[in-house]
Amino acid sequence: MAKVPRNFRLLEELEKGEKGIGDGSCSYGLEDGDDILMSNWNGTIIGPGHTVHENRIYSLKITCGSSYPDARPEVQFISRVNLPFVNQTNGNVDPTRLPVLASWNRNFSIETILVEIRKEMASFNNRKLPQPPEGSTF
Repeated sequence: MAKVPRNFRLLEELEKGEKGIGDGSCSYGLEDGDDILMSNWNGTIIGPGHTVHENRIYSLKITCGSSYPDARPEVQFISRVNLPFVNQTNGNVDPTRLPVLASWNRNFSIETILVEIRKEMASFNNRKLPQPPEGSTF
């Protein structure tokens, strides 16, 4: 099977992100519409219900390097959040501690990452973790 070039793949993701994902709990798009390399993305996750994250809106920055989708992107929370895979100093997501990034393959996407982070927020170990004040940022 032929490998889809990086920019074609990112254009597909941009189109899908602009349409919105499923129930609207996650969304993403380019940070700057003029970014012809499509490297810098913004992501948003609405916290899952029945958790300490319920109704909170989390902003993230996703950076797709020149080897994406073969290489995983860098993910950083802008909104302050207390999760085991998020560095509490700068908001960077530790790729070794988030399964979707640790086992990255080129079939995954920005959407996959956001949906998996949201699932982690709702997991038994993370659903009741004390959180910083709503609206605080890194």
